Amino acid sequence: MYADALTIGTEPAGARRLAEFYHRLLGWPISNEGQDGWWAQLRPPEGETGPTLNFEGDREYRRPVWPSRAGEQTATIHLDIGVDDLDAAVAWALEAGATLADDQPQPHVRVLLDPQGHPFCLF
Repeated sequence: MYADALTIGTEPAGARRLAEFYHRLLGWPISNEGQDGWWAQLRPPEGETGPTLNFEGDREYRRPVWPSRAGEQTATIHLDIGVDDLDAAVAWALEAGATLADDQPQPHVRVLLDPQGHPFCLF
């Protein structure tokens, strides 16, 4: 399944900060944003393909837990990002502001958390 737009919830007024993280991670430009920091959008650079990423503030936002646990907030989105060199990509993601998840269920995939706690995978 291919989605052309994904919406990622974030803490109130944290959309710009989360968009800046994904801008550093992916190198995609921030294409639009609300004046109040509650909404921002990234798109692939011109000539490249990929989904539009929308970031929206949510007053009731709760940081997701990875891996999922009964009664806890689960991830509402999970990005899988293909890379050429897993070790170099993990180092880059950590430098951009991600953290390595404690639980790593697959040997050739790395689960990381963005600054708002959303898990994403590099493979």
